[in-house]
Amino acid sequence: MPLRMSFGTDDLLRCRFAISPLGQTHEAVRTLLRPERYPYHLPWLRRVRPAVAGLDLSLFTLFIPIRGYTPDFLGPPPEVPYPSVQEELARLRATEPAAAHREMVRSMAFTPGAAESPAGRALLDDPARAVRRLADLTERVWHALLAPDWPRVRALLEADVAYRARQLADGGLERLFADLRPMVDWSDGRLTVSTRGGDPEVQPLDGRGLLLMPSVFVWPDVVSGFAPPWQPTVIYPARGVGRLWQEPVERAADALVRLLGANRAAVLSGLEEPASTTALAQRLGLAPSSVSAHLAVLRSAGLLTSRRDGHRVLYERTPLGTALLEGDGA
Repeated sequence: MPLRMSFGTDDLLRCRFAISPLGQTHEAVRTLLRPERYPYHLPWLRRVRPAVAGLDLSLFTLFIPIRGYTPDFLGPPPEVPYPSVQEELARLRATEPAAAHREMVRSMAFTPGAAESPAGRALLDDPARAVRRLADLTERVWHALLAPDWPRVRALLEADVAYRARQLADGGLERLFADLRPMVDWSDGRLTVSTRGGDPEVQPLDGRGLLLMPSVFVWPDVVSGFAPPWQPTVIYPARGVGRLWQEPVERAADALVRLLGANRAAVLSGLEEPASTTALAQRLGLAPSSVSAHLAVLRSAGLLTSRRDGHRVLYERTPLGTALLEGDGA
């Protein structure tokens, strides 16, 4: 449903970012169920096909309608910016049965016959057991489908958060939300999230602020969600999703390779957005120690800059580094 959120002073102070392994897991399931809507994930879909064959996802089909509500307790807004999947699974398993029952009933209403089906009745009759079953299934799906690629996915999501944080620092909320158009519009202290169907529902944030979560699985949509008591959340497509499943480029352009060497050229080419040593190593299929050495040389040559972002050091091209790449392609 389209949503218009009104910001007060306290809400402006409580805007934050987070990354959710659990949220990405359930969105991966949504992608599996409707692959035609997400063609840019075809390389991943082909690769995980054997793992999918060993999973029974029928429980999830009751709660992932084509258009409608998915229970919030399956992937609640993270309490910290970068929770581990173990922390999020623990929160899922701690869901109060009454809250789970309420959200399951609401979700099943969007899938005709779901609540009356044998599986639906069993879940609603014993919500505590339903929470355990859904948590166990979520954990199996995580390990089968997303855990092997999580370093790559997390690196892309973290790079998006770093970029958005710079937008916020440079130009406030107006600059931040301008990059999410046309699905998101910011004006007069109100954020309007446009989704399919109907007029926007007005939702005061009431001092709870707003959580922004990048996702690799929602493009081209922006998703607004989480009813009280959860913090209002906007889930938006992360930058660079189109390149997520590309295999590392084996050889940069010949002239650049002759100038820098194959691996060093690949490192410079791979920095289309700020990234850490670990993320680059994962993306390029190189040893982290090798990537670290190449980054040091490129930075000394004035082709890269670095900055600390929490526990990580992020590298990005300087204008000289970008000009070198563009000149090579001219």
